[in-house]
Amino acid sequence: MRLPVVFHLALPLLLAMTSMIRAADLRIGLIGLDTSHATAFTEILNNPAAKDHVPGARIVAAFKGGSPDIESSITRVEGYTTTLREKHGVQIVDSIEDLCSKVDAVMLLSVDGRPHLAQARPVLAARKPLYVDKPMAGTLRDVHTLARLIAESKTPFFSSSSLRFAKSSQAVRKGSIGTVTNAWCGSPASLEKTHPDLFWYGVHGCESLFTVMGRGCESVRRGKTADGKIEVVGTWKGGRTGTFREIEGYRGQAHGTQGSADVGAFDGYAPLVAEAVKFFQTGIAPVALDETLELFAFMEAADESKRRNGAEVRLSDVIDAATRR
Repeated sequence: MRLPVVFHLALPLLLAMTSMIRAADLRIGLIGLDTSHATAFTEILNNPAAKDHVPGARIVAAFKGGSPDIESSITRVEGYTTTLREKHGVQIVDSIEDLCSKVDAVMLLSVDGRPHLAQARPVLAARKPLYVDKPMAGTLRDVHTLARLIAESKTPFFSSSSLRFAKSSQAVRKGSIGTVTNAWCGSPASLEKTHPDLFWYGVHGCESLFTVMGRGCESVRRGKTADGKIEVVGTWKGGRTGTFREIEGYRGQAHGTQGSADVGAFDGYAPLVAEAVKFFQTGIAPVALDETLELFAFMEAADESKRRNGAEVRLSDVIDAATRR
């Protein structure tokens, strides 16, 4: 039977609508309910009335996680779990394998970076697109092991702090002041004894720094600011310099071949969540894994410089140490 002409004309529209419906029905699972990001991201995605609502996906299931030896982790799990279950109707599951069977994509949010490698393994085995919240892992060795498993499984992946997607930093990243010749970015940098110093919270300011500087850092020296806070100065290829400073709040400044600009602001979580949804829909990561690996080598080299009383440390040396078998 021959189909009416009107059907042929409407077919592209029907296919487009089907695609939109599928995107709107994207099911996301969470791993790690020991961080406020779990409730914040769910509010942004699941509540259409939220000020910064991001359409296109919903959090539908979650695995609690939690680290007994980190008080700021284990004491928050039950409260955040209750909020997700009772306010947003999120199903709480008993295993990551079960989670993967119920979702299209996964956000690994555990505040403790140490279990990230083990928690990511079943997600990679299931080939579910994966976003890992900061820090990517608890050691540089685990960061590189996770990167290897991602490549082997060919699973879409990215990891980032929300600071990367601030408008001010992204404008500079896209060339608003030409080539950046030097920059500094700052953030709080509270420490957690189970992690390298900057992995825990300084990662935010370091992420801003790499957003505006890009790849190419060759070495770092760690010292202190005039008021005794952490300061890490990196030397980039071609003599460019980038500095992380421990400060209150989130800010910085970049200088380029065509001017200067304030950078390093925190614009909330919605820009990151929007990028994550786009990533889950397309499989195209908004942050290159190679840049994330260099960011973590920068932070590990800062710790090594501290151990060497402020001596210059090459990133290639800490990467070699982390990947040596």
